[in-house]
Amino acid sequence: MRKGAKRKASEKEEAIKSTEEEDTTTAKKDSSKSTEEKTTKTESSKAGGRRKKVKPSKPESEPEFFPDRRNLEDLWKQVFPVGTEWDQLDQVYQYNWNFSNLENAFEEGGELYGQKVYLFGCTEPQLVFFKDEGKITCIPVVVAVVSPFPPSDKIGINSVQREAEEIVPMKQMKMDWVPYIPLEDRDSRVERLKSQIFILSCSQRRAGLRHLKLERVKKFEYCLPYFYQPLQEDELEQSTIVQIIFPTEEKPIFCEFDWELDELEEFTDKLIEGEELSADQKDAFKDFVREKVQEGKKANREARQARKKALEEMSEETKAAFQNMKFYKFYPVPTPDSPDVSNVKVIFGIFIRLLIWLLDLGLIHAMISPH
Repeated sequence: MRKGAKRKASEKEEAIKSTEEEDTTTAKKDSSKSTEEKTTKTESSKAGGRRKKVKPSKPESEPEFFPDRRNLEDLWKQVFPVGTEWDQLDQVYQYNWNFSNLENAFEEGGELYGQKVYLFGCTEPQLVFFKDEGKITCIPVVVAVVSPFPPSDKIGINSVQREAEEIVPMKQMKMDWVPYIPLEDRDSRVERLKSQIFILSCSQRRAGLRHLKLERVKKFEYCLPYFYQPLQEDELEQSTIVQIIFPTEEKPIFCEFDWELDELEEFTDKLIEGEELSADQKDAFKDFVREKVQEGKKANREARQARKKALEEMSEETKAAFQNMKFYKFYPVPTPDSPDVSNVKVIFGIFIRLLIWLLDLGLIHAMISPH
């Protein structure tokens, strides 16, 4: 055979061999693919048998909308209700009282706008009706004092049971004027704020009362802010009345004696006639009254001397501040969530001494829930 014919025959055999190898490889791939598909289907079938039930998704709840808090919304709550009994404090906050009239007073055009103001609180127990039910309620009241300086650093402690009023520094009763921080400024550094609102605060904690003597606890309940007006006290007659608490074996005798209007002998005889005082105690009672009268006269004399000295040392700026000092009294405004107190407001409460001169000078104003 020729060499050319042998070469062609050899190339033809190699081509056939190569084609057979390719066919064999393709067949293996197809077989492997088919096996993988079967395996996948089998696994899928098994997985389908174990498929977990899909829990129905909960319907999305509608978003809740809360009203924006007013900047001075909690101002009335921050002011300590001085003179309120400790066990009555919870009653003060049982209703959602609204003092938006107080808040509005600090807005532009309000009575307190742009002024330096000192606030203290008190309560007035009154019979009020709410949802057709009447009951005695401690109505919160806020008093605002417009003044360039703290109107007082003293607290008066007085009650029917006490022989005389006691005047003590505020700090002795753990009270002081502190700056009020509005809600929008509470993330700021306090020392950088120039507060124009100061509130009477008490640092005594209710939890600590059990460690105090009963007399000390009661003092807090008899507290009243003590305000002194040296410029106008000459226009007022000093009191000539003394409180008498005369101890006896059965029960003490409580009465008032006016040393200008009452005649001691006649006054004592009436007590004996009314069987409040025994005849054998007559002389002891008269001596007791004379002693109290002397104490009262001495107190009046010392007060006149102190006022005279204060006036001599007082600057013109301070005199002007006393003359321009004003008081505003705020009651809660009517809302569906609280009783309507419009008909039970007390223009003159026990919250401040010398209300007569405040009225005469036009320095006190009752805020009757303006709309």
